[in-house]
Amino acid sequence: MPRKIEALRVVPVGESAVLLSLAEEISPEANERIRSIDHALTVQPLEGILESVPGYASLLVFYDPERSNFSRIKTGLISCLERSEGHSAPPPLQITIPVVYGGANGPDLPWLSEFLGLSPSEVVRKHAAATYRVGMMGFTPGFAYLMGLDPDLAAPRRETPRTQVPAGSVGIAGSQTGVYPMVSPGGWQLIGRTDLALYDHNSEQPFLLSPGDEVTFSPQPEGVMP
Repeated sequence: MPRKIEALRVVPVGESAVLLSLAEEISPEANERIRSIDHALTVQPLEGILESVPGYASLLVFYDPERSNFSRIKTGLISCLERSEGHSAPPPLQITIPVVYGGANGPDLPWLSEFLGLSPSEVVRKHAAATYRVGMMGFTPGFAYLMGLDPDLAAPRRETPRTQVPAGSVGIAGSQTGVYPMVSPGGWQLIGRTDLALYDHNSEQPFLLSPGDEVTFSPQPEGVMP
């Protein structure tokens, strides 16, 4: 059961959205609580709500201003917060992502290895040893920000972002890791790549990953990808 979160702010965002924040710092407890509140809204929606978008420790809620207002939504969200106390969101899906590390697939692995004072194989071992939680989605469709990176692997973004990062690239930035679901600009340190599709706009369920899912990475030999 998530521990009680003391910090709470509910503020308007424009004329048709509300931001509920539980904590200033990223933590598994705050993230789990946000998922629980989001689930409570799904089970028992508030009048006028159009969409809710969970973050690391916040929930952005869009509503129809012709059917509700900030005061009513705020009251409803606080009620959801109270209902979610002691209750968990649905069990997470567990997803394994095959990754070819290093070489052309992970061009920043040598730099990262030197920066961290670890061998490339040790960087790969530590990265693949963890179980990650999808903290939130963002940046591009299907991009999942993953919590749980070994602190020994924390590293800054590139000083100069790339204008084009290949789809499936696995990167590290700060205390996070993630996989680029499509070709896009990006400044994360690239250590590997997967052929697994994280985003398919033609599918009824276009995103492979969702907030709360648990992710592990499976190292693959060069040129071998299931």
